[in-house]
Amino acid sequence: MLAEAIDDISPAVRANAACNDLQGSLTGVFFSEELQDIAAAKALCATCPVILDCLEGAIDRHEPWGVWGGQMFLNGKILATKRRRGRPPKTPRPEDQLPDIPVPVHLQGYLRSA
Repeated sequence: MLAEAIDDISPAVRANAACNDLQGSLTGVFFSEELQDIAAAKALCATCPVILDCLEGAIDRHEPWGVWGGQMFLNGKILATKRRRGRPPKTPRPEDQLPDIPVPVHLQGYLRSA
């Protein structure tokens, strides 16, 4: 829940967000295509007390991309998975493993395949 990206969230909710460092220094992590950055963003979201508010807000705003509420977004939908470009390796790379943050049942209709 990057402070400069959301104006419609109440200041109380925004103040409690784990990603709100008041400087926007995490923007590159939350809007990166690199799996290790996405993993770092999702791990930070997993500790956030307002994760559900952030996720529901991103769905309401049809966020075009980025990590919101612990989930990856593309074209306003939650991406179920993401992998590196190119051919998948024969053995999975540890750095490509993203934290699994379950989508709440009432929001699973917004999931899409990669």
